[in-house]
Amino acid sequence: MRNIGEIISSNRKKMKLSQPMLAALLQQEGINLTVKAISKWETNATEPSVATFLTVCKVLNITNIYEEYFGINPSDPLSSLNDKGKEKALDYIALLHDSGKYEKQTATIIPFCRFIDIYDNAVSAGTGNFLVDGPKETLQLSENIIPSTASFGVKISGDSMEPEFEDGQIAWVLKQDVLENGEIGIFDLNGEAYIKKLQEDKNGVFLISLNKKYQPIPVKEHDHFKILGKVVGKNYPDEIKEYLQ
Repeated sequence: MRNIGEIISSNRKKMKLSQPMLAALLQQEGINLTVKAISKWETNATEPSVATFLTVCKVLNITNIYEEYFGINPSDPLSSLNDKGKEKALDYIALLHDSGKYEKQTATIIPFCRFIDIYDNAVSAGTGNFLVDGPKETLQLSENIIPSTASFGVKISGDSMEPEFEDGQIAWVLKQDVLENGEIGIFDLNGEAYIKKLQEDKNGVFLISLNKKYQPIPVKEHDHFKILGKVVGKNYPDEIKEYLQ
């Protein structure tokens, strides 16, 4: 039985991806994490959550998780074949598909749509803006433009989260009141709303900008501080227009 770190490391290297490249691909899937987090997975210092691991498998084209983890999969007749045997079996499967006699009947899938709120008061990637029960716009969008975990959207103002987040973009947010250290979220600090990275260390709690010209914002003992959610994706407003229903 292989460990998760070995599975991630070997398949990453098989695809000729560096750890930063894997982090960038995961970010496109709505998972924001550091290269250090991937390094910890691969050395088995930590393990990804189930949802994150499944996304890693998707990015690394791991299609048979059972076989990767346990070895031969008794329910998969291809699992016990070597590469040449698998190639011959797949050639025969291709012939069956080409014949047209053995295809499953499939139904036409209608894209799923959902309603989602986008707050008009922009969250600050700079000095801070107010965002609590403010004005909002409710859009009906097709599911493939919105991360499945998103609870609402917010508009970004300022440049302190560049190059990852830019002024005018919409950040998609999963509503939750707890974040792991290093995750990017939406925060209410003394009535002002920020998009920042959470940092908690021996010196205290800080809201960190990705743009190095901005200083960390300390969260002081008597401040009103609340986590509004985790950022799980982003889009430019023009990108979502074609997905409006």
